[in-house]
Parts: sequence; structure tokens; C-alpha cells
Amino acid sequence: MTVVRALARPMLSAIFIVEGARAVRKPDTYVHKAEPVADRLVPLLKKVAPAQVGDRIPESTKSLVRLNGAAQVAGGVALASGSGRRLGALVLAGTLVPTTLAGHRFWEESDPATRATHQVQVLKNLGLLGGLLLAAVDTEGKPGVVWRTKHGAKAAKRETKRGAKLAKREARQVAQAAKREARTAARVARAELPFG
Repeated sequence: MTVVRALARPMLSAIFIVEGARAVRKPDTYVHKAEPVADRLVPLLKKVAPAQVGDRIPESTKSLVRLNGAAQVAGGVALASGSGRRLGALVLAGTLVPTTLAGHRFWEESDPATRATHQVQVLKNLGLLGGLLLAAVDTEGKPGVVWRTKHGAKAAKRETKRGAKLAKREARQVAQAAKREARTAARVARAELPFG
């Protein structure tokens, strides 16, 4: 791991760990802002999700705030530690969307200063989302699974063709050697015949 990655990951995840822990400990602070989003999101998720998953989605906004906070802490720790960093970054990206929609509804603000503040926060969160998406696809210079699969298949195809050519060449050489042996055996047999 490079020094930049070792420093950047904890810096990127710090805000999520701190705010996630606050949401888990004191969810009431966030419930009022989260209710409009939860009221729309929960029925949609229950409708779209399979029955086993949909039945487990909490309807209480307080529980949803705690769940989102716990996901932020877990994702932040995974990203900061480097263990499960890509999945952690994806989890954080997923939690950032409803958090932004709940906390910074600038389009509902009538005060220009408050509206501007919330717009800045939305843009900040978009920047964080971009960083998280970059962290989610970062393979640390090593080929990713898709690349390895694609190039592994090409290499296997190449090796199969090479093996087939080699087998064909060897089969031809064996057939030629067998023909030579048969001709030699036929000449020897003719030479040994008493009337030949």
C-alpha cells in the first residue's frame, strides 16, 4: 500500500465513523430530518425487495437512523483499515445518498443563506461520493477480477490453440514415422521372400 492510500483512506472515512457513531448513540437528533425520506423510502424498499428482506426492514425512523449509522461506522472502519476497503467504500457510498437527501433538502428552504449552506453541503457530499467510488474501484495497481477473468480466458484460448497445433504436428510426425516403418518393413519382407 502506498503512503497516499494509507493516509487518504482514514481521512475519507473519518467523517462517516464519527457521524455514524453519533447516529447510533443519539438517533433522535437525526429523526426529524430523516422522516420525510424514510416515509418515502421504506414503502418503496418493501415493495421492491423480496419478501424475506422486505419483512426485516424496520419501519421506525429511529431504527433506520441507527441502522444507517451502524453501516457508516462499519464501512468507515473497513475503508480506514484496508480490510474490506472496497466493500466498505461501497457501503459508505450507499449510506451517503439517503443521508444527503434527508439532511440537506435545500430546495425546501426559503431563506437564501440557509439554502446556499445546504447546497454547499450537497456539493461536498457529491465530492465525498466521488472519492468513495474511486476507493471502491481502487485495486492498488493490481489487476481486478474482471481484467483477470477476461485475460485469463484469452490466455486459456491461446494455450488451447497452441496445444492443438502441437498435438496435430506430433500426430502428423507419428503418422509419417509409421508410414516409413511400414515401407521399410515391406521392403525387408520382399527382400526375404524366396521368389522375389
